[in-house]
Amino acid sequence: MRLRARSLAMVVLAATAALTQGAGSAAARPEPPARVAGLGPDFLWGVAASGFQSEGHAPDSNWSRYAASGKTRDAYRDSVDFYSRYVSDIQLAKRLGVKVYRIGIEWARIQPAPGVWDEAGLRFYDQVIGAITAAGMRPMLTIDHWVYPGWEADRGGWNNPEMVQDWLANARTVVDRFASADPLWVTFNEPLFYIANEMRTGNLPVASAPVMHDRIAQAHNDIYDYIHRVQPGAMVTSNVAYVPAGDDLANKPLLDKMAGRLDYIGIDYYYGMSADQPGAFLSEDTWNNPLQAEGIYYALQHYSRNYPGVPLYIVENGMPTENGRPRPDGYTRADDLRDTVYWIQRAKADGMNVMGYNYWSLTDNYEWGSYTPRFGLYTVDVLTDPALTRRPTDAVPAYTDITRAGGVPADYRPTREPKLCSLIDAPASCADPVTVPR
Repeated sequence: MRLRARSLAMVVLAATAALTQGAGSAAARPEPPARVAGLGPDFLWGVAASGFQSEGHAPDSNWSRYAASGKTRDAYRDSVDFYSRYVSDIQLAKRLGVKVYRIGIEWARIQPAPGVWDEAGLRFYDQVIGAITAAGMRPMLTIDHWVYPGWEADRGGWNNPEMVQDWLANARTVVDRFASADPLWVTFNEPLFYIANEMRTGNLPVASAPVMHDRIAQAHNDIYDYIHRVQPGAMVTSNVAYVPAGDDLANKPLLDKMAGRLDYIGIDYYYGMSADQPGAFLSEDTWNNPLQAEGIYYALQHYSRNYPGVPLYIVENGMPTENGRPRPDGYTRADDLRDTVYWIQRAKADGMNVMGYNYWSLTDNYEWGSYTPRFGLYTVDVLTDPALTRRPTDAVPAYTDITRAGGVPADYRPTREPKLCSLIDAPASCADPVTVPR
């Protein structure tokens, strides 16, 4: 989740201008509540993962080629081998008490050649989804998490004028096969950063980025209508990576092209930004990026104002560490999780229509080229442990307590004060900042 420095500087300048213009008219926020209500029995607690990042045993795809060609820091290996260990991993999620398990359906695994469908690949996902539902969880299925088959790469990927129709053929096959499980749907994972990664790691020319943008919107809109024909009452989104200080510039143009075809807004929130650290989240070393738990409140507020009435779902949130070591700032995974959930409870209490939260991720995985950033509730030492042991972090008991109680205790106080003028959603986060009770 990185932007180029120059682009980010422009975003910060725009945010500063908006702050200057809007600060005087902002209404004062009411005093923070002494006690926060839980999120209720219908709130969807979940965990998230993606296919290529966790499955291993990777078929030929754009990303398996990127890794094999030396474009990545680490070789892919078999990642954390979810492919062989999905039963035990799903049981780990069940013991957390979550209700949703997000996975990706890898196009490359189920369509190895044009017009050819691999029944073994489809049966694998039958078994995974069956294990999720048998464990009492609802699947959240991502159709495209940045990976497409090698034969599609040979055709030019998103440069190919026929890509949308190829993509839809796969997506319809996925919907026909798995809609009976009543999944939540994600069409495209983080489209903005999908495009950025295709330019950075793939062969997408900068001039073709707007074309990919339009083709993603077209594919989303077409499969949205198809999903609703096959699965009446389905909930469909394309999740976006929230961009501090400039989300409207980054994500709104695409979401506007999907207007009317978003049953919920899927939001990925990770890093903060503040006046004293305006470009910190550009770091390639993600574990050094500033974490501002209260920023999730501003992200939810931003989308509740832009799309009034549409349910909001935190599809991804978590914290990275460097090879599982403590973060330099001393923030623990459990404290970050509890602080984040506190601010979600505050958002819900303030009228924001928050329906669910997924922790990214259940286990560590292949972070698009590297095993160094660790996001997992369970850590896995891929490079040093042939057994790929799942070792619980301090966030496992913390999340289990949260799911059982429906949130943090009513009298909980965040371990860190909200950042002054965090710039997460200028001007709101500067002119009308959230506070905690004294």
